[in-house]
Amino acid sequence: MLWDTHMHTHFSGDSDADSREMVLSAKEKGLAGICFTDHLDIDYPDDPTEFLIDFPAYFQELLQVQKDFSSEFPVGIGLELGLQPHLSKDLPSIIAEHPFDFVIGSSHVVHGIDPYYPQYYAGKTEDEAYREYFESILENLALFDCFDVYGHIDYVVRYGPNRNTYYTYEKFADVIDAILRTLIHKGKGIEINTGGFKYGLGHPNPTEAILKRYRELGGEIITIGADAHKPEHVAFDFEKVPDILKNAGFSYYTVFKNRKPEFYKL
Repeated sequence: MLWDTHMHTHFSGDSDADSREMVLSAKEKGLAGICFTDHLDIDYPDDPTEFLIDFPAYFQELLQVQKDFSSEFPVGIGLELGLQPHLSKDLPSIIAEHPFDFVIGSSHVVHGIDPYYPQYYAGKTEDEAYREYFESILENLALFDCFDVYGHIDYVVRYGPNRNTYYTYEKFADVIDAILRTLIHKGKGIEINTGGFKYGLGHPNPTEAILKRYRELGGEIITIGADAHKPEHVAFDFEKVPDILKNAGFSYYTVFKNRKPEFYKL
């Protein structure tokens, strides 16, 4: 009876999913609840409008879905917020203006390029590209507080030339530890994102070693999400999640409601 608190609908530029179908999929899979977290990535390269949200339409639809299912299934309304340093004055006010339950802060664009695209890796070794990604998270953490957890901290390894074949936490422990310590100091959490299994990595994002290290350093806030963009991917490989989190030292997972964390026993 877990919550899936990272999912996308047709309000995201990379999804056509119907919000009600996402809810029905979650119910069929026996989840305890969900939270929608559609993309807002202002100044996305190549097409700056691809990941913008029509907030009046977003809340109109999702509040109705929330109302329709309220007696039988809890539905939260959140956002996955694409962080870039030059947006540090704009994004906090956008978050403050809307009644989100939950905000994921994510790094999708690094110095003007999304690591999803091969050009991000041009002229760099794979390790250099990965390190630049992690260092960009630290740049964002120095400027932003308007989120609750940081999403898929090692997102970059989904798309590298060799993906996660040669990637380990230990190789980047210095910068990853700095990220985790900063998040803990700020009172922010991380997520276990099972999208890594969907992408064939054999591990969640971030990896089990990073989840364990976050807990060792004193981190307590851990949300669960499949990063689904289609109904069939809701709660993807969630059967693996309890043991992964328990092995990392967690007894509870976290759900945000009205931007406040609530803790549920695993």
